[in-house]
Amino acid sequence: MEKSEGITIPHEKPWRYEEGEYTVTRGSAWSGPGCHLGCGVLMYTDKDGKLVKVEGDPENPMTDGRLCVRCLDMPEIVNHKDRLTYPMKRARADRGKNRWERVSWDEAYDIVEREFNAIKDRYGAESVVFIHGTGRDIAPWQSRLCWSFGSPNYGNVLSGNACYLPRVAGMAATTGSFWIADVAQHFPDRFDHEGWTMPEVMFVWGNNPLIANSDGFFGHWVIDLMKRGMKTVVIDPRVTFLAAKADLHLPIRPGTDAALALGMLNVIINEEIYDKEFVDCWCYGFDELKERVQEYPAGRVAEITWIPEDKIVRAARMLAAAKPATLQWGLAIDMTREAIPAGQAIAALFQITGNIDCPGGLVPPAEIMAYSGGWGRDLLPPEQEPKRLGLDRYRLLQMGFKQSSPDVLIETMETGVPYEIHGAHFQTTNGIACMGADPHRVYNAFNKCDFIVSVDLFMTPTIMALADVVLPAATFAERNGIRVGDGPQRGEVINKVTQIGECKSDMQINLELGKRFNPEAWPWEKPEEMFTELLKPTGYSWEELREEAPVYLPVEYYKYKTGKMRNDGQPGFQTATGRIELWSTFYNAAELDPLPYFEEPDPGPGSTPELFEQYPLVLTTGARNWSYFHSEHRQIERLRRMHPDPIVQVHPDKLAELGMEDGEWVWIENQNGRAKIKIESTPILTDPRIVACDHAWWRPEGDPEKFFDVFEYNINNLMVYSPGKSGFGSNYKTSICRLYKLEDGE
Repeated sequence: MEKSEGITIPHEKPWRYEEGEYTVTRGSAWSGPGCHLGCGVLMYTDKDGKLVKVEGDPENPMTDGRLCVRCLDMPEIVNHKDRLTYPMKRARADRGKNRWERVSWDEAYDIVEREFNAIKDRYGAESVVFIHGTGRDIAPWQSRLCWSFGSPNYGNVLSGNACYLPRVAGMAATTGSFWIADVAQHFPDRFDHEGWTMPEVMFVWGNNPLIANSDGFFGHWVIDLMKRGMKTVVIDPRVTFLAAKADLHLPIRPGTDAALALGMLNVIINEEIYDKEFVDCWCYGFDELKERVQEYPAGRVAEITWIPEDKIVRAARMLAAAKPATLQWGLAIDMTREAIPAGQAIAALFQITGNIDCPGGLVPPAEIMAYSGGWGRDLLPPEQEPKRLGLDRYRLLQMGFKQSSPDVLIETMETGVPYEIHGAHFQTTNGIACMGADPHRVYNAFNKCDFIVSVDLFMTPTIMALADVVLPAATFAERNGIRVGDGPQRGEVINKVTQIGECKSDMQINLELGKRFNPEAWPWEKPEEMFTELLKPTGYSWEELREEAPVYLPVEYYKYKTGKMRNDGQPGFQTATGRIELWSTFYNAAELDPLPYFEEPDPGPGSTPELFEQYPLVLTTGARNWSYFHSEHRQIERLRRMHPDPIVQVHPDKLAELGMEDGEWVWIENQNGRAKIKIESTPILTDPRIVACDHAWWRPEGDPEKFFDVFEYNINNLMVYSPGKSGFGSNYKTSICRLYKLEDGE
């Protein structure tokens, strides 16, 4: 991209201006605290530089002045009394104890440098792992720190990398690109853009976008388009707001999404209502797919999914008839063990109907810079790459994704095979409370490490349990930054407006640590110089982008016809066959099934019927709510009042059958563990056999040396590390359980 290609929008006011007694600064809201979106914000500071108000930026075409409650409450978050505001340390022997000592930044860095280099010298750089959280603006900075240190082990503790990556990896393997819903987010004039076509129907699959606002998709766009006449089909076990307003709601049994997609493919193919010209010209393996879907007639799929057969058929016909149709999907796909074939089946629905790279269909995200998977891979010594954990076991990790396997990591930490792990760098992650299945296992594995440093905004169970040094991170209101990667289609700038204590941005922390580990890899003096370095392909400096942001890329459709999807410039897709691979040559070479398939969740009513008799409820978890982002914000009073306790949603009929009451505290349990939770009686679960519960719970008001009660309230006690055959996907969204009353004193 050249600077001249960027499309800017006029602003009535500069990026910073005075309004009465306040200074107003325009910027982007992207972590911390966590969020995937990067909404346009106006931040108001008083004469003392204190953040006092945040409003939506009406000049930002993406969010059009709209914000969620978490952004609106940023002043309380930024200025909260419980913020980490200076570095701290404690003795290794005191790990798990609330015995912190304040230290200077230099002393903290000295300790980290000394301990990590000692591990590197004795055991090798691969013995230090770099762990990140979700929703953070840290991928380029932490990956560069990891690789410049010499470790190949950059990643997280989420079993099966079951967040976004299964969908990304799966679509990259079969089409050479990732695909997102085209809802005119690429254009500053949005829905009025001349070259854009509104989708006739959108499938909202395993996602509640109004609350989640995930992965560059602002949920209220769905409402905007519904007001303009777009139809919706919502696939969700709960009657969410969108499901209640949808033209068709498919209340699915959690974990059976692949079966539903294969059943819809059966209808579309057998009724010959697919796009024959697109399939003939641009798809590979259609005949094999046609044969596979004969195993999934709508009647059988209805039995598997608990969705009425007529609704399955109707959904398939709606999709085939729509020109164009699009898809907004979410973690419910990733968070099943066989997420890869599930994603493959769902994507095939839109591929064989020709809703690919067309206005209002599915399009590859226009990225100003594609650094979201990491920055500075060339810094890793070649001999270290083969040591990346999981690389020898899961071929899909070779598809451009440079993370380690979390499942192999935990196993390695327990066994010392193929080598021992002695150090860990946690960056804005609360792995015990949120990402890790079986939090006791995560705790025991990492507690074996000789040294752990953690970077975060607040004290967390993970820090209290495991960290030896803590570094206080800045919120987005306390730092400068850029929002240009991770799938968005615009260049945004994050502007610092305030300073809390001694907090530093993740970028500054990693720059300063990086200079100690490998100064040649970190030649910049301040983070803004790094931003300009990353922006070089755009022709903008960071300061120039700040003046003009947001900057939009020019977008074109049907790139597969003009050779712009392939490295060799030939028409088609970046795959071995040059076509969309309904039968995947890559999966076949990786000794995986080349066609999509459905596998019953294990455990579950279809795979473990005897165990299901003991635990007779299907459990789904992980849905977002308005006031929290995963494990964050529990100590923020206003947000906590909106949702004070962890809840399990139960159908009123099931509640009566169990002899329990709305608001009652109970145990939720399965064969792996249990957690304490509060009942919410609700009919939004249309099938009484399904319960839905909160995730990532801990109580900041609890005993710090009991890790804020995380082991008592955390639903991940019921989960296990068990990735899919590809190494991607894990059953976070589908399990089984039972509910029973608390005993006296519990």
